Amino acid sequence: MYNEEEVLPALVSRLRPVLDGLGVPYEVVAVDDGGTDRTAVLLEAFRLGWPQLRVIGLRRNSGHQAALTAGLDRAVGAYVVSIDADLQDPPEKIPEMLALARAEDLDIVYGIRADRASDTGFKRWTAGLYYRLVRRLAGPSVPAQAGDFRLLSRAAVDALKALPDQQRVYRLLVPWLGFPSGEVTYERAPRPAGQSKYPLGRMIRLAVDSVTGFSAAPLRIATWLGGFAFLVCLGLMVYTLSAHAFQHTVPGWTSLFIGVLFIGAVQLVCVGLLGEYVGRIYTAVQNRPTYFVGRDTAVREHPATAVTTLPAAPADQGGPAPAAAPAGGAEASAPPAQRLGQRS
Repeated sequence: MYNEEEVLPALVSRLRPVLDGLGVPYEVVAVDDGGTDRTAVLLEAFRLGWPQLRVIGLRRNSGHQAALTAGLDRAVGAYVVSIDADLQDPPEKIPEMLALARAEDLDIVYGIRADRASDTGFKRWTAGLYYRLVRRLAGPSVPAQAGDFRLLSRAAVDALKALPDQQRVYRLLVPWLGFPSGEVTYERAPRPAGQSKYPLGRMIRLAVDSVTGFSAAPLRIATWLGGFAFLVCLGLMVYTLSAHAFQHTVPGWTSLFIGVLFIGAVQLVCVGLLGEYVGRIYTAVQNRPTYFVGRDTAVREHPATAVTTLPAAPADQGGPAPAAAPAGGAEASAPPAQRLGQRS
């Protein structure tokens, strides 16, 4: 969540009854992505009457995928559900996800948007273009119309945490794991309050990260563009020699001008594509954490658990033993018990 003070009361009023009705121990890991409004204050107030609510506050706004990473790194349940705070993804689908995962022994259950009528026409068009692009690059294993509302088993979460990727796009990484998966469909609802935190610029950045982080196809496109430009240059060379032979050199200025512009444009496109990949290499070499945790209520309440490894799960809960503390972010901490993790 990021600056979601307006929607928080509605989120709590819908999420808590759903989770209380599961009949299993759970925890809600609320990741405040460096918000500047009263989100943190409201979360602390809700915690007074909701002991299962755990608040993780990032020191600065790190971005949607980095906030997801922070939640996945610290959730220790046998199953983990990631969901945005804007209530466009219905919390009421969580029991259906959990039941499907248990019944069919699935490690991943995707929330599939069957209806996006609440989105604008431009948003639906760009979303359709994005999914067609990533499915062509990453393969048909990427579910169409699947966002970041999904259920993951402990095995899937641990596999994600082991990946070395710095700029993560979970919509591509999760299907890439190849774990058994299922789908739950729902209708995407409009925001009950607040404004979207995903403007056009962030959507473009997500698309660029998806393409450059999961495929070398743009580099091959640059190669094809270079080959095409070479053929155009050969054609212009033949035309120039013919014009010179027939003493029509002055009219050739137009073709020369167009040729220079075309070659310059192709070169700039190729340099830009190379720059994207070099930038990703530079980020990977730096190996900086993608987020910094400023506070974690579980650590304040249980300072003895602020160690580098997590305690083993009690035998009667049936959950796997948690893995070592995550390395994807700074100031990692361990919650006190093995519980069903939910991120909102």
